Amino acid sequence: MINVDLIDICKKMITFARKLCIEVKRNGIYILLGTVLLLVACMQKKQETVIAPWGEITDTIPSDDSFDLDDIQRNGELIALTLTGPETYYDYHGKHLGAQYLLAQRFAEKLGVSLRMEVCRDTAEMVKRLEEGEADLVCYPMKKKGIGWLVGDDKDDLASELKAWYRPSLLDEVKKEEDFLLSMHSIKRRVFSPMLNRAGGVISHYDGFFQRYAATIRWDWRLLAAQCYQESTFDPQARSWAGACGLMQIMPATADHLGLPRGSIYDPEQNISAAVRYIAELERSFSDIRERSERIKFVLAAYNGGSFHIRDAMALAEKNGRNARMWRDVEQFVLGLAQPQYYNDPVVKNGYMRGSETVDYVRKIHERWNGYRGVKTIRSGMATGGTPQKAKRERKKKYQI
Repeated sequence: MINVDLIDICKKMITFARKLCIEVKRNGIYILLGTVLLLVACMQKKQETVIAPWGEITDTIPSDDSFDLDDIQRNGELIALTLTGPETYYDYHGKHLGAQYLLAQRFAEKLGVSLRMEVCRDTAEMVKRLEEGEADLVCYPMKKKGIGWLVGDDKDDLASELKAWYRPSLLDEVKKEEDFLLSMHSIKRRVFSPMLNRAGGVISHYDGFFQRYAATIRWDWRLLAAQCYQESTFDPQARSWAGACGLMQIMPATADHLGLPRGSIYDPEQNISAAVRYIAELERSFSDIRERSERIKFVLAAYNGGSFHIRDAMALAEKNGRNARMWRDVEQFVLGLAQPQYYNDPVVKNGYMRGSETVDYVRKIHERWNGYRGVKTIRSGMATGGTPQKAKRERKKKYQI
């Protein structure tokens, strides 16, 4: 005898199964996974066909949920885990560097996919997230032979591809690439004199722009000129390897944010105007620093190294009992962000930083500004005519880049 109640229950469960979907997000792509219950509810033991959102099913869903090389290439993204650090991964003027990152970038290019690098707190978190399928591999030397990376257990094809691709010389190649990018040789610019006409009171051909736009943020125009020389040595066509452009070395993404058309990014006036708007934003973001002379130092540091890193250094200063709103107290922690005991501190949110460059940036601008303060007349360098003067080699250079 057929149990009518059981059949009704089975029918209801099947109807429910047809409607049930679980939404899962992976790599920004939503995939609909149906939970289908296949029940046999007839005396002849015939299997009932279930219509799922993606088609007709007459069997259970396969249990194999691996995401191997073909899936990664089809999805278009390789997800990697690492730790922050000078040898692994860090942000530098809006670009990502670190030997492990550069290696992973090359591998992703070999696969024809983009790379998404995610930073973990420690190796235990990396291994756990890899085991849980949140990433494809760990890009961190785990004291094993070869590259030392870990690949997910369900990714045999990816592991084979990695082994076939890697060679020991690759690590030396990416380190040389990074050293070049961090050197002055990677910056395309002409070096002009830091003072066009001292006797005439002219710093550069762009003094008129400095005077006009510095007034909108109540900065000394000579401070803006000193910053400009530090950024580009007054070369309006200067371009860094990271993509920073023009007199004030504005990144294209920053130009978009500031409303500066990319086609005008090398225009001296528009470049300076946009830079001043950005400085105004930084001034507002550091409004908690009430002392103006101190706030200027923090703004300059943020312009160079990123406000997020400067905030990390301020958090470290406060944690260590120093004044988080005095540059002389904070700069030592900007330098400290190059050391593991500081960039791995729980209060640090953005990891490793090449702090020595930022501290040097602030110092050199203030030194040059002090020299420029001797300029008494307020005359526009744009009215002098001619072309910028190439810097002359001196036995003793008062202003060094």
